[in-house]
Amino acid sequence: MTDAMKTYVRIVDRMNRWIGRIVMYGIFVMMGILLWSSISKTFFLPSLWTLEMAQFAMVAYYILGGPYSIQMGSNVRMDLLYAELSDRRKAQIDAMTVLFLIVYLVFLLWGGWASLMYSFQYGGERSPTAWRPYLWPIKTIMVTGIFLMLLQAVSELFKDILRLTGHDMGQKDVDDTRLSAEEDPAA
Repeated sequence: MTDAMKTYVRIVDRMNRWIGRIVMYGIFVMMGILLWSSISKTFFLPSLWTLEMAQFAMVAYYILGGPYSIQMGSNVRMDLLYAELSDRRKAQIDAMTVLFLIVYLVFLLWGGWASLMYSFQYGGERSPTAWRPYLWPIKTIMVTGIFLMLLQAVSELFKDILRLTGHDMGQKDVDDTRLSAEEDPAA
């Protein structure tokens, strides 16, 4: 069982790290869209698509980068008492709180999937703005990102369980992943 959990953790962490490292460059896409928006408003006719496209790019950046953020421990935590706890107690608390995250993500995925299917079912749901883009592409990205976040949350749960049962998967491998991210020349 522990070998299966370790394999799952390695595969999911590697996949989300790869996706997160690519998605981090989405900030330049957003900057380009907003730069074009400023230029077109100043020198040409304002573009209808720039504001909504920037919002779509931000959603993709945020939702696809979320699993990588969780993996790297970059998510916001309340560190008032947590920092003073032992590693075992931290793993117990993390295992308990990640269960709440998993339940939340399951409901979010369920609702996102229903919304995506609605978008396809009714001939391509469109935004009610002047640009009127189809919404299924961004909804697909959102459902994919929520699913990846759910996979990463399960990976974090497995890391906590492995840490609690005394296996070396956990903080050492998490630190190794962080170290390889810091050594990555693409960073």
